[in-house]
Amino acid sequence: MTTLLSPSSPVLAAQAAPRLSLNAVLDQRGTVDGAWWPRSRDAAAELPALISAVDRRLDRAVLRVGLHADAWDHIPHRIPARGRHIRVGWFNSADPHLITLSIAGTVPISLLVIPPGTADGPAMAALALAAAGTIGVRPADMLHPAPPAEGSPGRDGSASWENEGGHVADPAPARPATTWS
Repeated sequence: MTTLLSPSSPVLAAQAAPRLSLNAVLDQRGTVDGAWWPRSRDAAAELPALISAVDRRLDRAVLRVGLHADAWDHIPHRIPARGRHIRVGWFNSADPHLITLSIAGTVPISLLVIPPGTADGPAMAALALAAAGTIGVRPADMLHPAPPAEGSPGRDGSASWENEGGHVADPAPARPATTWS
């Protein structure tokens, strides 16, 4: 027997909720003010939920949306929202990893756009990083962080010194015991 999920189903609600993180301060000092992880590149399908979520979280109305033209499919001229239509502008000069939202009564906010096919782990890390403050971090670097530089501390804050080479080296991986017969 086939079971259809009702619109109020928790499974559909979880799938429909926008994956969005916002910096609580929105102080405009960071590169971005948060991040958004859409489920597809279809702007007409994805933007209404984003606009609604931002309206609710900031308790202000989104007035305009700006995005990179080549990063999206099906870009509408306007998006209907609660009691208004939001103009959508698309540009080739914008960063394809960003979307800009003009908000009533405040300066515009920029959100890092995490590509829809991104694995859960890296996407969640980018959502957290973008909301935590991003002064001097490029959007592409938030999506693809560089490995630690040589000599930088490891994940646990420690570094190891190579015996004879005079530089910091990564800890050697544990080797299995060898037996001789």
